[in-house]
This record gives sequence, C-alpha cells and structure tokens, in this order.
Amino acid sequence: MRPIIFCSNMDFSQSNLFGYIEDLQELTIIERPVRRSLKTPEEIERLTVDEELSDIERAVYLLSSGQDIQGTSVVANLPVLMRQNPAETLRRVVPKIREVLHVAGVEMQLTAAVSFLTVLQEELVSIHTYSHSFLHIILQNMEHRDAGVSNAWLETLLAVIEALPKETVRHEILNPLVSKAQLSQTLQSRLVSCKIMGKLANKFEAHIIKREILPVVKSLCQDVEYEVRTCMCRQLEHIAHGMGTELTKTVVLPELVELSRDEGSSVRLAAFETLVNLLDMFDADDRSQTVLPLVKSFCEKSFKADESILVSLSFHLGKLCNGLYGIFTPEQHLRFLEFYKKLSTLGLQQENGHNDNQLQLQTLEQEKKYISVRKNCAYNFPAMIVFVDPKNFHLELYSIFFCLCHDPEVPVRYTMAISFYEVAKLLNSGVYAIHKELVTLLQDESLEVLDALVGHLPEILELMTNRGENNGSESKLLSIPDLIPALTTAEQRAASSLKWRTHEKLLQKYACLPHIISSDQIYYRFLHRMLTIILTNNVLPVQKAAARTLCIYLRYNRKQEQRHEVIQKLIEQLGQGKSYWNRLRFLDTCEFIMELFSKSFFCKYFFLPLLELTHDPVANVRMKLCYLLPKVKSTLKIPTDKHLLQQLELCIRKLLCQEKDKDVLSIVKKTVLELDRMEMSVDSFQKRFYENDLLDQEKERQEHLLLEMEKVEKEKQQNEGRPTNINDKMFEKKRRDSKTSSVLAKSVTLSVPGSSSGTSVGKEDKKSKLVRSQSFNTQALHPKYSNIDKCPNKSSAIGYTSSVSGMGKSCMLSFSDDSFRPHPTGSSGNAAFPSSSSRNLFNSGDQKNNGSKDGQSRRMSM
Repeated sequence: MRPIIFCSNMDFSQSNLFGYIEDLQELTIIERPVRRSLKTPEEIERLTVDEELSDIERAVYLLSSGQDIQGTSVVANLPVLMRQNPAETLRRVVPKIREVLHVAGVEMQLTAAVSFLTVLQEELVSIHTYSHSFLHIILQNMEHRDAGVSNAWLETLLAVIEALPKETVRHEILNPLVSKAQLSQTLQSRLVSCKIMGKLANKFEAHIIKREILPVVKSLCQDVEYEVRTCMCRQLEHIAHGMGTELTKTVVLPELVELSRDEGSSVRLAAFETLVNLLDMFDADDRSQTVLPLVKSFCEKSFKADESILVSLSFHLGKLCNGLYGIFTPEQHLRFLEFYKKLSTLGLQQENGHNDNQLQLQTLEQEKKYISVRKNCAYNFPAMIVFVDPKNFHLELYSIFFCLCHDPEVPVRYTMAISFYEVAKLLNSGVYAIHKELVTLLQDESLEVLDALVGHLPEILELMTNRGENNGSESKLLSIPDLIPALTTAEQRAASSLKWRTHEKLLQKYACLPHIISSDQIYYRFLHRMLTIILTNNVLPVQKAAARTLCIYLRYNRKQEQRHEVIQKLIEQLGQGKSYWNRLRFLDTCEFIMELFSKSFFCKYFFLPLLELTHDPVANVRMKLCYLLPKVKSTLKIPTDKHLLQQLELCIRKLLCQEKDKDVLSIVKKTVLELDRMEMSVDSFQKRFYENDLLDQEKERQEHLLLEMEKVEKEKQQNEGRPTNINDKMFEKKRRDSKTSSVLAKSVTLSVPGSSSGTSVGKEDKKSKLVRSQSFNTQALHPKYSNIDKCPNKSSAIGYTSSVSGMGKSCMLSFSDDSFRPHPTGSSGNAAFPSSSSRNLFNSGDQKNNGSKDGQSRRMSM
C-alpha cells in the first residue's frame, strides 16, 4: 500500500503522479552505484594475507606492501609483538616502521608515538636498547609539519628524557638542541627547544645548567617571536627549581622582570604567573623590593590598559596575598583587600544602576571575562579568609560572600557551593554567620549548584550544628531556622528534574539528617517522602538510595508507634505490593536492614515476610530472593532461631520440588550448595564468628539501650508538672547517668554513602548519633506473624535489670533461648522436619550443639 503524502500545493492529477514515480525511479538508479561500491575481487586479493605467516612475517609483509590502514594496525600492535618476541621485533619490524614513517600519514604517526610511549612505560626492553632502537625515530619525526603530530612526538620524548641516563641525554638531545634553538631555525623548532629545556633542567646539576643550558635559555627569552618568548617564560619555573635558590635570584628573577615589561601581552601574562609560582624561592628582600612593585604595577594596569591579565590576576590573587603577607604594611594589606572586593563585583555595576551610559557598550567578550574574574574570586575566597583572619570575616568579607552566593551567573554560585565546606571549616565557631547563604544555595534554581553543595552537605551540617552558638542538642535547629524547608525544596526540585544522579546523590547525603535534626522532624518531613520515592520513582539507583536512607531513618527513630507504622508499610506496600517492582525493592530494603540492624531485629520483623516471596508469581522476584538466601541464613542463631531455620528449609524444599522456571531452578540448586557449606553461629560466642558476633551484639545493645531511653523519656513526660520530690531527683539522676553511659559505651557508626565518616567502634564524639538512635518494640507488627511473640508458656523475650550507681551504671540484658520458638501443633504450618532431612539439606550446626542447654542465656553489659 503506497503512503499518501498531503501537501498544500500538491496536484494529484495523473501527469503529476507519473512525475513522482519517475523521480522515485531516479532515486533507485542513484542508489545502485552505492550498492556496487564494495571491494572488487582484485582489491580483496590485495588485502588478503596468507594465514600460515607468523606474526612477525605478517607485520613485515603488511608494512612493505599493505595499505595504510594495515600498516597503522601493525604499528598499534607493536607492544604486543614486543611482549611475544622482542628480539625479532627489534631486528625486523622496528626498522621497517622507521622506513614507513617517512611517508606515513598523520594517523600512523600519532599511533606510532603512542606505541613507542607504551613500550617505554611497560619496560618491554631495557633503557639502553630503547635509546638505541627508538630514540632516533622519535627525534627524526618530532619536527613534523603537522602541529598535532609534532606535539605527540614531543610528549613521547619528554617522557623518555626522564628514563634515559644523563650521558645519553647530554649527547643525543642536549648537544643537538643548541643548534635547534638558533634564530636561523624554524619557529616550530625553537618552540620545541623551549619545552625540552624545561625538562632538561631537572635532569642535570646546577653547574651544568649554568654552563650549557642558561645561555640557550637567555637567547630564547630574547627571541624575536613573542610565541617563543612566552613559551620560554613559562619554562623558567622548571629551570628555577632545577638551578636552586641562589641562581634563581641572580639569573631567573632579572629575566622575569624584563619579560614582565614586554610589549606582548601574552609574554607579560606568562611572566606574572611564573613570578607567582616562584614566590617560595624568593627571600623577603626580593619580595619587598622586586616582586611587590611588579605585582602593584600589574594590579594598576589590569583595570586600565591591560585587561588580558585581569583573569589571571584574579585566579592567583589568593596565593599572591598569602605569599606576600609577611611584607605587607597595614595600608598595603587594606589596599589588596579592596582590590579583591572590587574584582568580586566586577561587571555587576550595570545591574545595580551605576554607570549605565559607560557600560552599555560592553561586548560579549567582556561579559565572559568579568564572569571568569568573579568565578576566580569565588575560588579564592577561602584563601582570602586566611588573609584577613577568620575573626574579621563578618566585618571584612561577609558582604562579598553574600554577593558571590547571590551572583546572577551560575558558574560563580557553583564555585561558591564547592568551596562552602572550606569556608565553614575556616570559620569554625563563627560558622553560624553563613547559615542564610547555605539555605540560599540549597534553594538555588540551578541543579549544578545544588549538586556541588551536596557533595559535603553532611560535614557542613555537622559543623553548623556542633560549632555554632547553639550547641545544645535540644536547640540545634535554632542555628539554621530554615534548614528543613530548604532541604525538602531541594529534594523536590531534584526529583522533578531529569538529572537522576543528582537526586540519587542528594538522597544518599540525606542519610546524615538523624545526627542533625530531631526524630519527629525526620518522621513528618522526610521518612514518608522516602517511602513515596521507593513506590513511585522509575529510576532504580534513586529507589535504592531512598530505601537505604529510609532504613537509616528507621534505625534512629525514637518512637515505637512511628517505627511500627513504617515497618507495617514496608511489609504491606512493598513486600505484599501488587507490582512486582515493589516486591523487588522490598528485597533491597531487607538487604539494607540486615546491614544496618541486628540479626534479632531482622529475624523478628522481616524474616517471615521475606520467605513468603518464595511463592511469588514472578520469576525475577524468586530469583532475586534466591541470591539473598545466604545472607538471610547468616542472620540465624542456633538454637534460638531453630524454628526459623525450619521455615527456611521448608521454602527451599518447595522451590526445589515446585519451581518450573529453569533459570530460577538452576539458581536454587546453586544456592542450596552454598547454604549447605555455610556454618551457622550459635548464641554463645565462638572464635571464628567473634568479630561479627561482637558487631551484632553492639547493634543489639544500642537498640535495647534506646528502648530504655524511650521509657525514661515517657517517665519524664509523666512527671512533668509534679512538685519536686525524692522520686524526681532519682529520675534526674537516672537520666543523667543514662546519657553518661551512652557516651562511654562503644557505638557502631552506620556508614553513609558519600559521607566522610566510616564505620568505627568506641568513639566518644558520636554522642549525638547515639542519643538520637531509635528503639524497637518487642511486640510483632503484622497479625500474620504474631505467633512469634505469642508463644504459650514462654517468658518474655527480653528482661531488663538495671542498677544505677553514678558512672558505674550497668544494664544487664537477658535473652531466653526459647523466646522466639513456637510450639509445633498439628494444624500449624511450622511443623519441624525430621533431623535427617535437615542434616542433608543444610549444615545447620545442630549436631554441634545437641549437648547445650536450651535455657542458655546471654548477658550484655552496657
């Protein structure tokens, strides 16, 4: 069926239709030559190589009679040939490459330069052999007419100079270089000589540099071409480091002074930058008598006749001010500070309504230059804080900081966001002064600015809350009053954009919030938002980041009712969700739970809901669960969790017997073998599990400690408003001792992706993290799994015995081994399997613990 094309001016008469058909036929005729433009049999014959040839013979043949693309392939394969047969390659292939390179094209030249450098870096031959076989080829092709090829060979030569012995460099490179640097040589040859001189300065002693290199350097500094003078001026920094302080003062500094007055702006710019980079090599007299007048001259000319140096001056100003700090008079100190302030607002006068007539003719190039200057000022802001002293920040620099954070151009605000953490560290206890700018950058309209700020957001917020004026844990938010709205706005803007990596990074960094704001604020403003992201977002990394952050929020939540609600929603909306995608995310969440929480917590709330997914109708869910089963088994302890082990065995048996998907069945069989090899931990400590058991015990101790703290807080709320009596005094004593104990106890810090704080145990400076930790209820959530806690004739799972005696308070936690063990009944689905089946399927460790008592107890001291 022919498609009909509608056009406003198209005539559908019969003659026109025949015209369209003829046009189509012409198009098919045009296509025919294209289809026939394949290789002819003669060309194919020419490109065919005998398969019986060895690699060396094939390489020689292709270099001799092959086409350029075949020769280039051989040159690219040179390192491989050197590894296989270095002697034959050096004898037959390398001389052939040397012949071909004389007439080779640009592509083969560039490939050869890279291959020669690879041979050197991988040390495929000795340095003596390399200099004999490859150095002359490099020197011959370095003056290629194509600038790209010449630079490629030059980079290879500079790398070779570092590895060659001094005598070889002196005879093969330095001596010919003297003639190559003469005025009679080409401009390209003299530019190459400048760059090689800078590299040779670090190779020889000072007396050889003074005798053989310095005369050539002076000649190149006075070359008639400004490109050569500029290039040589930039190499003076390397030459100065090679000569030492004394010769730098007597030889290099006068040359720089002369070049700083050069007629070429690029030469003056190179002289200024080299002068700044060599400040450390000049003494106080040279700085005050020579360098400082030159710098003052540069600053005066930059606004008047020489704007080309303005961008470079703004970039080096921080280093310059701190390098000359010791010789500044108070007047000069103030003068340079005012100069920096002027640069920080350069180009903004028009927007402020000043000098409208004068600035109307600004070109686009000037606009870009002014933006670059303000961006450099933002880059140098931490250095300027050191220059004025952080104590004087509010008086001297706060107005500039405000302007740069509110700059109309994104690059300037982006640079301020990157340097915000450095500024906060320098201000130390005075960091509260910049909290408004933090809120401003969090709400910035550009996601690039937000992404730059979020990189160090946990560290910034911790500095804000711990070093500000309000250091109390109850009133930390007073130092950043608008923080929570700014954080929520930033997350919503990142979520609504297409930059999911920024959103993922933001969610990862928000895991630090339990150490910054209260549990209630996290619950009402962030926790439910994380759950919504898991349920509705379409980007997998974002969902996983939200799931991990939600688990950390749950870890530090301090109210039982809120924790129960969140766990219930995770089970119902994810684990039992209608979408298989949600059920997959439930498995990810369970993996984070196993990482962040104790084994007993996971087994209590998530073990059975997780096993239910073995009956999931979607094969991908069952497959993912099978990969997770070894981790699930590692959370069990024998004999306490023997009934859960039986449930795990039952699920594995059903999968083996009933699974129809061949991929899932294959993974199940592999998982069974892995599970059978696993050794299970027992309630008592064992040497091989000591580290893991200790870490898990610490997590469990923290969870129960926070449960006790929640109980204490409830008692405090009940006692509020009552007259002070002995009981109140005892309560206050208990509360103080509880806080003291939490400081002294070893804490397991949860790792936050992207954060600078790792996993550590026993650090006293983690007090705030422990105080905000969550506590967990000992009752089951879902009615379907309530049989775990409603076992008949069994005592409570957890019993507390607390004795308070000042700093010596201890909390003894007693765990009954039978607390989680249901009685098997005839109607229950949790019937125990015969011991023989358990032994055949898993190495569960029951045989090793048959002699242990069921009433075994475990004590943990806080």
